[in-house]
Amino acid sequence: MQILALETSTELGSCALWRDGVVSERICPTGRSHSETLLPLVRELLAEAGLTVGQLDAIAFGVGPGAFTGLRVACGAAQGLAVAANLPLVPVSSLETMAVQAGGERVLALLDARMGEVYSGSYQLIDGAYRLLGEIRVSAPDAVLLPGEPGWLACGNAIAAYPVLAGRLDAAGIPAQAGIVPTAAAVVRLAAPRAGRGEGIDAALAAPLYIRDKVAKTVAERLSEGGRA
Repeated sequence: MQILALETSTELGSCALWRDGVVSERICPTGRSHSETLLPLVRELLAEAGLTVGQLDAIAFGVGPGAFTGLRVACGAAQGLAVAANLPLVPVSSLETMAVQAGGERVLALLDARMGEVYSGSYQLIDGAYRLLGEIRVSAPDAVLLPGEPGWLACGNAIAAYPVLAGRLDAAGIPAQAGIVPTAAAVVRLAAPRAGRGEGIDAALAAPLYIRDKVAKTVAERLSEGGRA
């Protein structure tokens, strides 16, 4: 099975290719937008493997949560490629990819949501797969729900971004891995078995997972906070 994955939910954009269990990944260059760099990297990755989009079995993408613009880039690119080649899409939660990278049995994934907030999701390894316990939330760092029982591991860039959150984790005795962010390699590893089970969706049904009800401020709100219109 051959699957392409796209992930642009944070500043670290990437694409990855799964070929019967072997994963190759490319990281988007810094200093340029993901919309400029992602598709050229995809073409480079496929060319190196001697593949065309039409030879893929599915396309996976990081569905979110994450940066508003970034989520649209991955979703839009995945839809365009999938429609052209009549391929199914496999959406994968950005927070789930972080839990997989952390590797604990129970993982609290914490992604910087900007605007002074954190995306959080609690995952438990059940029958070899990470299952979301409850729902994905967005909240202030001092309001993130922390597990009350032992045996949890926290991960994600929100830990370094918000010292108050790092302090709360330390006080609760929860070990933390602050350097973990979503990657296309993690997306494709999660997507491969799902694609094999036929769990892909039609490209027309794909949509980013925003979580926030409000993703942009009005001109009046920006001006009231001292920002530019």
